[in-house]
Amino acid sequence: MADDSANKKQPLLSGLADQNIGTVKKRRFRRCKTTPASDADFFGSYKGRELFPGSNSILRNFRPSFRQASLLLIIYLIVGCTCFYLVRDQIVGKKTNGILDALYFCIVTMTTVGYGDLVPESVPAKLLACAFVFSGMAFVALFLGKAADYLVEKQEVLLVKAVHLRRKVGTRQMMKEIEAKRVEYKFFTIVVALLVLVTLGTIILVKIEKLNIIDAFYCVCATITTLGYGDKSFSTTFGRVFAVFWILTSTICLAQFFLYLAEIQMEHRQQTLVKWVLTRRMTVVDLEAADLDDDGVVSAAEFVIYKLKEMGKINQEDVALVLEEFENLDVDQSGTISNSDLLLAQSVE
Repeated sequence: MADDSANKKQPLLSGLADQNIGTVKKRRFRRCKTTPASDADFFGSYKGRELFPGSNSILRNFRPSFRQASLLLIIYLIVGCTCFYLVRDQIVGKKTNGILDALYFCIVTMTTVGYGDLVPESVPAKLLACAFVFSGMAFVALFLGKAADYLVEKQEVLLVKAVHLRRKVGTRQMMKEIEAKRVEYKFFTIVVALLVLVTLGTIILVKIEKLNIIDAFYCVCATITTLGYGDKSFSTTFGRVFAVFWILTSTICLAQFFLYLAEIQMEHRQQTLVKWVLTRRMTVVDLEAADLDDDGVVSAAEFVIYKLKEMGKINQEDVALVLEEFENLDVDQSGTISNSDLLLAQSVE
C-alpha cells in the first residue's frame, strides 16, 4: 500500500526529466491525488470553486452563448427587415404583407433557400440582397450553428434521464455516460428534432398552403436542403409567419445532423485506430522510435507518449512544446517541478 502510494506521486515525465531516479520494478501510473479530474466540470470548476481564475469568461468568449446568438439574430433580422421593407416596391413576386414579406425574404436570403417567389428587381435591391446573403451565411456558420450545438448539449441530460427513467442515476454517473456517448446522444437528439420539424412543415403545407402530401414533403425537402426550387413555397400570410421560424430552424438542424454524422464516423475511426495500436505487438523498430532519450530502454513515460503519438492524439511538436514548458517551469533544473519552482517562475515573469 505504501509502495503504491509512493508510485502515485511519481510524475509521468520522470523518465524524461530525471534519469537519476532509481529503477522501480513495477510502475503504476494512476491519477494524481491532487488532480480534480473526476469532480471538475467542463467549465473549470471543482466542488463549487473555480480552478482557473477567469476561465469561465474565457470559455464564454470563445463559445457564444444562446443568448448572444439570439441577440445578434434579432439585430440582423431587424436591420434586414427594415432594409427590405424600404425597397419593398423594388421586390416583385407573391406578396402578402409588407413587413412580413420583408422578414420572410430576409430569412429566405439568409438561409440561401431562395424560393424565387420574391425577387429583387432593381439594382439597389439586388445589391442589398447580395450583402445580406453573405453576411447571413457567415452569421449562420459562426453563431447559430454553435448556438444550436449548445441547445442540443443541454438536451443530452434530459435524454439520459428519459433513457434511465426507471433507474436512479446519480449526477456523476449521468455525466460519465454523457461524456462516453456524447456524439451519439447529440446525433440522436438532432435526428428527433429534424423528424419533428419535417413532420410539422409537411402538416402546415398540407393544411395551410393546400398542397397534397407528396408536394408538401417535396417542398419540405427542397427547403431544408436549401435547394429552393421555387415551384412550391409558402404564399399565405400564416404560412409565411410559420416559415420565418421553421426555415431557419430546420436548415440549421439539417446542417447539425450532417456535422454529428461526420463526428460519429471520425470517432469510430479513432476508436478503431486506438484498438489497433493497443493490441498490436511492439517490435524492435517501435522500441527504437519510443526511446526518446536514446538510453537503450523505454520508460513508462516514453511508452505512453509513443502510443499517444501512434493514436494520433499528439505529435512530436506537441511533445516538444510541453517539454519546453516543463523546462521553463523547472527553474532549479532538478528534473521536477516544486512549489519553489513555481514561485521563482512567477517572480521572473
